Amino acid sequence: MNTRELLKKVRKVEIKTKGLSKQIFSGEYHSAFKGRGMSFSEVRNYQYGDDVRNIDWNVTARTGEPYVKVFEEERELTMMLLVDLSPSAFFGTRTMYKDHLITEICAVLAFSAAQNNDKVGIILFTDQVELYIPPKKGKSHILRIIRELINFEVSGHQTDLSVPLIYLNNVIKKRAISFLLSDFHTEGYGEALRIAAKKHDIIGLHIFDEAEKNLPRAGLIEVQDAETGTTRIIDSSDPRIRSAYTARFEQHTAYARRSFQKAKSDILSIRTDESYIPVLHQFFKRRTK
Repeated sequence: MNTRELLKKVRKVEIKTKGLSKQIFSGEYHSAFKGRGMSFSEVRNYQYGDDVRNIDWNVTARTGEPYVKVFEEERELTMMLLVDLSPSAFFGTRTMYKDHLITEICAVLAFSAAQNNDKVGIILFTDQVELYIPPKKGKSHILRIIRELINFEVSGHQTDLSVPLIYLNNVIKKRAISFLLSDFHTEGYGEALRIAAKKHDIIGLHIFDEAEKNLPRAGLIEVQDAETGTTRIIDSSDPRIRSAYTARFEQHTAYARRSFQKAKSDILSIRTDESYIPVLHQFFKRRTK
């Protein structure tokens, strides 16, 4: 699309999602993701009941009186968005396409982080890392992320969820809140997820369309695998085909849930024809508790 059309789309996403993040999610995000570390603040005189392990022996020796170190919670956090832009993301039969929904959710999360003065970065991937934008602050930085989500053209045609997880571990040294947005139409990433989850707070967002779970009953139809390009004609009214179609979806979904459970991480499911607001709201609320 030309520059004018792109800026118009970016502005539309900004107006909708910035309002949501400000009105609904910024406070909940702040409560759900508190600082994970403690940083040194100052030293003060030892008081009865202080933990002796916090005594600053250098200052104590210099002054002749016991002093302890005071620590405070590290408030600034880093959010990373790991976004699956393989060909299967460009699909939708109801309210919106999966990639459009992913863009909106990423924008809401990014603006919520910005309200909290946190850094935001993004990894766009297929079966390779397509684009990495390092974490930064600021409105212009978030608008760039939205612009890339809308207009970036990927070169890969498959999905490999291990790729962004390994890349995340290599490039982000401090613990980050990391949202992995994908339709999870793949397997084999369990070990990479488990390793990444030891270092980072990984949250999976399973984005799917109802037609990916239940095959529409439309008689003989030609279907194409978005990632392999393979086409075939099937009878969508055949109970065996419909059953196998649903079983394939449930197999991938079950693998994702098992993998996140083993990694002690959360995964949420969001349909293209349902509002993502209640899902995120409940998640943040649960995290706060």
